[in-house]
Amino acid sequence: MRFIRSALAATALAALSVGTTTALAAPASAAANTTPQKVCGSGYKTVNSAPVGSLGSVYLTYNSANGKNCVATIRNNPGTAVAMSAWIYVSDTDQGDEDYGQYTSYAGPTYVYGKGHCVDWGGNISNVYVQVSGSNCGTLKEHRVTFTR
Repeated sequence: MRFIRSALAATALAALSVGTTTALAAPASAAANTTPQKVCGSGYKTVNSAPVGSLGSVYLTYNSANGKNCVATIRNNPGTAVAMSAWIYVSDTDQGDEDYGQYTSYAGPTYVYGKGHCVDWGGNISNVYVQVSGSNCGTLKEHRVTFTR
């Protein structure tokens, strides 16, 4: 899927439409104490995060050895599978990755080469969506949006 930088509403609509088509996908296993490093890999360090209401958090991680960013959305309380997503996009290279589905514990990992680039990233748990734009790029100020649908 080609990534297009757009309003959060478009991202939410895509998450809902893809979520309904992947309802039969195998859910991620519910793992107690899941961390972004367990989802993304041991070389990844958390560089940013955003709460998804009271349901969990979306984490942006970075691996300095390979220049890649990874995003994972992790629930606070694993349980019955719900619609979840994790996504990342680099607008100036038009590269991105996404994971949408019904999961019990986490969505992701999603990876993109991000060394020296601003990244847009986010995710959702159930009906709460988070989008962070222009993130982790020096002096520019990022923009965060959270909404419930």
